Amino acid sequence: MRLRFVLSQTGQGLSRNLAMTISVILVTFVSLTFVGAAALLQVQIGNLKNDWYDRVEVSAFMCPQNSATPACAGGEATAEQIDEIGALLESDAMAPYVDEIYVESKEAAYEAFQEQMEDTVWAQSLTVEQMQVSYRVKLVDPEQYQIVADELEGRPGVEVVVDQREQLEPLFLILNRTTLLSVGLAGVMIVTAVLLITTTIRLSAMSRRRETGIMRLVGASNFFIQLPFMLEGAIAALIGAGLAVGGLFLGVKYLIEGWLAGETPWVQFVDTADVWSVAPFLVLAAIVLAGISSIVTLGRYTKV
Repeated sequence: MRLRFVLSQTGQGLSRNLAMTISVILVTFVSLTFVGAAALLQVQIGNLKNDWYDRVEVSAFMCPQNSATPACAGGEATAEQIDEIGALLESDAMAPYVDEIYVESKEAAYEAFQEQMEDTVWAQSLTVEQMQVSYRVKLVDPEQYQIVADELEGRPGVEVVVDQREQLEPLFLILNRTTLLSVGLAGVMIVTAVLLITTTIRLSAMSRRRETGIMRLVGASNFFIQLPFMLEGAIAALIGAGLAVGGLFLGVKYLIEGWLAGETPWVQFVDTADVWSVAPFLVLAAIVLAGISSIVTLGRYTKV
């Protein structure tokens, strides 16, 4: 009997403030969508780091003919200098950092250049002798790339040391800043959602002050009086959370899995399983939003 009464009061409150309830649902939907998108973006950044950092190589390019680089003032790298770099990379001191070493000869560099720059003036004008020998080093731990780079830089015969990670860091910086922007927008929308839920509960409580006064006179507890108002805010917030989860699911399924993943199969994108892993936190966030709003409002506006 009590449950039926609470549910009827909740239904009446939602119908009386229908426009405000819809506003709460929409604001909660938008705010939790931003929160979920930020979480999925962080998962995506983690996937990219795990995938790309494992492929990070440190490349040491030896001095070619007629190089204008100050490090190559002594001319083209000699066979002894090339062998010294190879011996350094294969030494016991570098063993904890170096996983694999690949030496690209002038001939191999020339063939690769011809394949990449086919039918260009550069491909037709360069010769094998103008190419340079290089070492490509796959690392045991990509996080320790600087140790290997420092050992190679400044060595006789080394023109330049290139770390692929330096090319990836700007991308991850942009993605991280995008995440912060999403979190900031989500924060603003969450505050808006709290204010709207608070307003909805307040209006509902004020419109039913007479009923709550009668309930208090017949001995109803504070919890029993406040429960319908709490359920109103919780239901609206949970519907918004459900819409946010549904929007993220559809976006990932059709935009990412259905389009991006097919266009760039070498990239490990987030999938719908990641959405379901984020979904419980969005539902929990909706409950917390409704709970905070109820605590702020009910203590004042359900008093006789």
